[in-house]
Amino acid sequence: MLTFLRTVIRYSDAATEGLGKTASWCAIAMVLVTFYIVVSRYVFSSGSIAIQESLIYLNALLFMLTCAYTLKHDGHVRVDIFYGPGSPRYKAWVNLLGGLFLLLPVAVFILWVSWDYVQSSWRIHETSPEAGGIPYVYLLKSLIVVMAGLVILQGITEILRNVLFLFFDEQPPVETADHADTSI
Repeated sequence: MLTFLRTVIRYSDAATEGLGKTASWCAIAMVLVTFYIVVSRYVFSSGSIAIQESLIYLNALLFMLTCAYTLKHDGHVRVDIFYGPGSPRYKAWVNLLGGLFLLLPVAVFILWVSWDYVQSSWRIHETSPEAGGIPYVYLLKSLIVVMAGLVILQGITEILRNVLFLFFDEQPPVETADHADTSI
C-alpha cells in the first residue's frame, strides 16, 4: 500500500512538474506576441484582432495550467504568522487539514459550477464576438475545468504526501529546497 501511494505521488508530481514547466513558456510567448503587436501597430500601422486575442489565450494557459505546479512548489500565498515558525509536523497537519477542508472543496466547487458554463460553450462551439477574432472560445473556457481537475489531482497528492509523513515517518513534505522559508 505504501509503495502504491509513493508511486501515485511520484507520477502525479512528474505530470504536474512537466505541465507546469511546459506552460511556463507561455510567458515568453506573451512577451514576443506583445512585441510583435507593438511593432506592427506603431511601425507598420497594422494590427490583428486574432493576434491581440492570442494574449488572452496565452495568459489563460499560463495561469490555469500552472496552478497545480504552484501548489506542488508551495508557492501560493498563505498567512505565515502561525505557519512560518511551526515545526514540520505542525505544517504537515495544517497542509493536510487545509487540503481536505479548504483546497479540495473549493476546487470541486469550481469544477461543479463551471461545468455547465463550459459545456454550453462547447455545445455551440462558441467563437470570439469580434470579427477576425479567435474562433475557439470554448477551448479557452475549458481551461477552467482543466485547472480545477489539475488542482484536485495535485491537492490529493499533497494530502497523501502529508499522510505519509505524519503516519508513516516519510520525509517532511515541506521545508525542502523548493520550499525555502521566506516568511518575515
